[in-house]
Order: sequence, then C-alpha cells, then structure tokens
Amino acid sequence: METRFVGIPELVETPSVAVVVDVMRAFTVAAWAFAQGAEKIVLARSTDEALALKARHPDRVALKDGPPAPGFDLVNSPGLLRRADLTGRTVVQKTTAGTVGALAVKDASLVLCAGFVVAEATARLLRQRAVERVTFVVTGEDGRADEDLACAQYIAAGATGAGTDAAGFLRRAAASRAATELAEGVRQGVHPDDVALCLEVDRFPFAMVAAREGSLMVVRPWAVPRSQ
Repeated sequence: METRFVGIPELVETPSVAVVVDVMRAFTVAAWAFAQGAEKIVLARSTDEALALKARHPDRVALKDGPPAPGFDLVNSPGLLRRADLTGRTVVQKTTAGTVGALAVKDASLVLCAGFVVAEATARLLRQRAVERVTFVVTGEDGRADEDLACAQYIAAGATGAGTDAAGFLRRAAASRAATELAEGVRQGVHPDDVALCLEVDRFPFAMVAAREGSLMVVRPWAVPRSQ
C-alpha cells in the first residue's frame, strides 16, 4: 500500500482515499459519541453553521472546541462526553482541526476519520477494501502534530497486515505538545482524563466513515468484522 502523510495546507488535490486523523480530540470524541449511542455526526464548517443546523433541528446535540458556549450542548472532550446519553441523536461537531481536515477531503471516494481508539478497525477496513493508495491527513499543527502523525503511522502499519506494537506510537503521542497542553490546562473545555482516553488504543470495534449526504458531510460508524 502506498501512503503519504500531509497536513491540511498541503492538500492541493483531492485524494482517492483519505484517513483524517485527529487524536486530541475531535475523532476520539466522535468515537465516544457513537459509543454513547449517537446515530450520526454532522461536521460543521463554522460555529455559526453548527448553531444554524441545531436551530433547524433543536433535538440535535451541538459541540465545539473550547469552553462551554451559548447554544452548544457539549464541548470537545471525551472525558466530559463519555457519560452523555446520545442514543439515537445526531451530533453537530465543529473543531479547530479534525472537522476542517475531513471537510477538506469531502470529495474523496472514501474518507475515514480516526484516532487511536479506532485505529485497528480503520486499518482493517483499509485492508478489506484492498486500498492501494492512502493519504493520511495529519490535522494538528498544520501537519506537524506528532500525536496525529504517530497514530497515522500506526494505522498505516496495521493496514499492510503486518503486526506492529502500539507502545512506541503511544509514547510519542503522550509526549506531544497537544498532550502537554491538555494535561497542563492550557486548553479550555478539558477533563483530567482526556489525554488517557485519547491514548486508549483500539478501544472501539468500528471505523468512522464520512461521506457527503446532500450538502452536509456526515460521519457514521462502520462495523468491521475482525475476521477481515
């Protein structure tokens, strides 16, 4: 499998297959939302669009980066979200990096959203589809976020079918700038367990597939049998 690793600013053309990685915290949060029963996640281009989508459908759950804000139900924190009952709900998500990266490759034939919590299932789906070329979008820090790059490289190794130990990749992520800022409270809207939850490798058995549904980019969980 041919792989390349790029930041959002480097996306000069639409890839055929894209894996968009945001470990801390957008796609860890997305995975937890599905684990808590969410049916789908709508990726918003801006906070204004997120609020407009919720205004049209008041039963939707809107979340964003940073501290709590009027009109938003949740913040982008797995520690704060993990006890929410989202059964059958639609979540509207707007973040600084993850949602931006997924929207940047919205025209790709296959878009997967990923973090460590769904890494194995994401790699299995790539193997199942016999994907020959994959573009990994490293969303944090314009492509320099080591937690996202480490996760992307871990998924890439798994997608070849060769077993690989996650420990070294997780150590890199734990030492990243994002992990440090979350642990030290530099970022707002943070739970003390966020870093640990973002570094739980292969916690969930599903991949997350994003696809255009009308004018929206929508993420849904995709069960991937372990026999594949």
